[in-house]
Amino acid sequence: MNIQSLLEAKVKEGFEKLYETEIPSVEFQATRKDFEGDITVVVFPLLRYKKGNPVQIGNDLGNYLVENVQEVSNFNVVKGFLNLVIDDSFYINFFNEIATNERYGFVTSSTDARMVEYSSPNTNKPLHLGHVRNVLLGYAVSEILKAAGHKVYKTQIINDRGIHICKSMLAWKRFGNGETPKSTGLKGDKLVGNYYVKFDQEYKKEISDLVANGISEDDAKKQAPIFLEAQEMLRKWESGDEDTVSLWKTMNGWVYEGFDVTYKNIGVDFDKLYYESDTYLLGKDVIEQGLKDGVFFKKEDGSVWCDLTEDGLDEKLVLRSDGTAVYMTQDIGTAIQRAKDFTDLNGMVYTVGNEQDYHFKVLFLILKKLGYNWADQLYHLSYGMVDLPSGKMKSREGTVVDADDLMNEMTNTAREISQELGKLEGYSNEEKESLYKIIGLGALKYFILKVDPKKRILFDPQASVDFQGNTGPFVQYTFARIQSILRKADFDYSKTITGIELHEKEKELIKQLELYPEVIQQAAKNYSPAVIANYTYDLVKEFNSFYQNVSILGEENEDKKIFRVQLAKKVADTIASAFRLLGIDVPERM
Repeated sequence: MNIQSLLEAKVKEGFEKLYETEIPSVEFQATRKDFEGDITVVVFPLLRYKKGNPVQIGNDLGNYLVENVQEVSNFNVVKGFLNLVIDDSFYINFFNEIATNERYGFVTSSTDARMVEYSSPNTNKPLHLGHVRNVLLGYAVSEILKAAGHKVYKTQIINDRGIHICKSMLAWKRFGNGETPKSTGLKGDKLVGNYYVKFDQEYKKEISDLVANGISEDDAKKQAPIFLEAQEMLRKWESGDEDTVSLWKTMNGWVYEGFDVTYKNIGVDFDKLYYESDTYLLGKDVIEQGLKDGVFFKKEDGSVWCDLTEDGLDEKLVLRSDGTAVYMTQDIGTAIQRAKDFTDLNGMVYTVGNEQDYHFKVLFLILKKLGYNWADQLYHLSYGMVDLPSGKMKSREGTVVDADDLMNEMTNTAREISQELGKLEGYSNEEKESLYKIIGLGALKYFILKVDPKKRILFDPQASVDFQGNTGPFVQYTFARIQSILRKADFDYSKTITGIELHEKEKELIKQLELYPEVIQQAAKNYSPAVIANYTYDLVKEFNSFYQNVSILGEENEDKKIFRVQLAKKVADTIASAFRLLGIDVPERM
């Protein structure tokens, strides 16, 4: 039991005995540095249950706790704040309980199953900077939910059909001269992406020619021959035309091979893949049933709608007048399909940019109206855009920041900065390259994940690889520093230590470790990897303060020396554990 849980029970017990009144909760905070104490009871909220002088109430409770709780060795009251001094023995016993627990902070039961959807790319271009934030968030949230005690299924729905896919297919057919990833040496997703850009260039040329011949721009966009041909290609695909479907399978296959390389390099994975080509007809039967049940209504033109005006939203189209589905129909059908595929599913998390906030409000509400009890457990992990200092990017124009290029750039930046610092003597070239990748990717992931998902990010590659401040490399460097201490500790430090007096810095460090289980739960509850990232930074700052103020290997008292090595090791283990939740590796040496 952590100290706060223990004290809460004892403060409630004391209040009832002293004043014959029950209190529902107790408010705690860390004791301010300028007062003696480790944890503070805020007395003011208790005045609702017992009128009186807060200093007097604080003294009464303080005396009760010192007499009845062996862990409380002393107290002082400052205005309405009861500062409690916790005995060293509590922190030492607590530390000994967690020191060798490799799963410390994790809840191992996993009965509550959640599905986390992330990435969900189109198969007409490579993954880009926007996808990077998406996959890092989705993967980290999946790992955090697992650590918090949930069973997790990681998934994506791949947008592998539609007019945009036909555009790159048509451009390849017209201009590709049969080239393949093998013949060009290009990753498949990049090759296909080049033809998506090529289509757009040709389309713009044709629009210009039509406008020059006196046709309005709006009409030119609809009448451009290449656009009409792409529409025809989509119709052929939908009717199952053999040649069209064969080309579609081939080009999508190239893209999937390219995606797999990117996912492997960035360090994310999936348990189940859904494809829009399989799901785009889902949902129509649900709409029919919903019409009968009065969830939807039909307009004169035959289109089907859901009236959400009483819920503060609009009317929402769910089936066009010609009977074709809209995205909302597919999303309704796909959600229901997933619940059938995974019968233990208790909720789903959709990792999608904040431009889709309204869409998900509507989707969740419709599923609730359709009577699905799991609809209350749906969550839109909404995130802001990532900008580079050079501004916003558009994929059609070929100016997008490619995910592979970004990862390479991060590795190169780490290489330059590491070489400037010149701390890698004795490393082989292979070890150096592995390290540059760990530092570069760690910098990228940490820079993105330390920010609350809802906030927009201006990503600065150079700043992210700084070895000082709230950065991935700073945390990694501290981990490597501790590994160096452990390598130099040429004695057995496995003995359990009790009965020593703690240095104030040791106590602060143990308090920081004590927070880890609660931090994991908080990060899971808020679907926010930033909670883990910033906790890790605080832990590292606390360790560095300890390292600068307290001798570890130079300590003359054998028991204290052993305890400090154990403490340093536990900090390193916790850094590695927290960074694993973020998908970040830690190097043994730096």
